[in-house]
Amino acid sequence: QVQLVESGGGLVQAGDSLRLSCAASGRTFSMIAMGWFRQAPGKEREFVATISWSSGSTYLADSVKGRFTISKDNAKNTVYLQMNSLKPEDTAVYYCAADYGNRNHVSTSEYDYWGQGTQVTVSS
Repeated sequence: QVQLVESGGGLVQAGDSLRLSCAASGRTFSMIAMGWFRQAPGKEREFVATISWSSGSTYLADSVKGRFTISKDNAKNTVYLQMNSLKPEDTAVYYCAADYGNRNHVSTSEYDYWGQGTQVTVSS
């Protein structure tokens, strides 16, 4: 079992920055990747970013490339999402997730554990 706890959300203005954190505890030693997803009201949960837990290689959605960065601290079992140049359309609940399989890591169905989510609101 793995527990994921997100933090760092809040209300900001367009153009501002936020850094989200996700701390993992429990069975983290066999984790393959961690990812960030977001869900806006009335919309499906969508992929934002993923990072390989061993190599650190990353992949981001086109909508956030150049603005968001995903990183990790293995010693702290924590993954981060640095969000710069935020836009109103980035407003959503952001979820982190852990994947224990060798998959593409971009679909919600590929992830095994989820955090409770943290709200990010960007005002125009």
